Amino acid sequence: MKKFMLLLMTLCITLGASATELTKQQQKQINKETKAKLKEYKKEVWKIFGSSSTLEGALNKHYTTLISMAEDGHEVVGVAGNFKSKNIGHQQAVNNACVNYSNEAGSTLKGRVVSDMAANGSDESAAEEFDHFYAAYERLVEKEIKNEMSESFSIIRDMGNGVFEMQTFFIVNESAASKARIRAMENALKESEAAQRHASSISDFVRKGF
Repeated sequence: MKKFMLLLMTLCITLGASATELTKQQQKQINKETKAKLKEYKKEVWKIFGSSSTLEGALNKHYTTLISMAEDGHEVVGVAGNFKSKNIGHQQAVNNACVNYSNEAGSTLKGRVVSDMAANGSDESAAEEFDHFYAAYERLVEKEIKNEMSESFSIIRDMGNGVFEMQTFFIVNESAASKARIRAMENALKESEAAQRHASSISDFVRKGF
């Protein structure tokens, strides 16, 4: 019994040490990413926008969230340039981020579906119809994803003559975003008979996401 308890204690200590080591490794990675980006942004004269946090604090929190979410966390960036109203510029950056996410989702889906079709040697004549499906899917993802995007931080810089440039960073939870992609897929399928014939495969691809 004593040997068993000793073995159990040793195992607990070992596991505890591993967990601590992993946390230290993650923190080291966070600090490294934060330091590198902070140096880059300061050199390019970027400043934090719309936040009481420092740029370093915002970066640290951003990377901490991304790393803690592992594969479920997806970074999306929206860019706006040549604007004078900071509020309008911010909205442009948000819209651009939604477009970027929808384009990426569409490209990912297209690559998987085209690969699947080629492997099965089917529906080559339906390529044009599928293009309409992809376009509809991207448009609908852009519409649906806004509610699933969590803004992390924004940076802004003065380009001179009262004109600014902005970058807005988001972290998307892919598990939650899958619901938006599924809604977009279901509506896009209604616009394409060719896509409906591959509905099962398409559904699997969309659920897997990035």
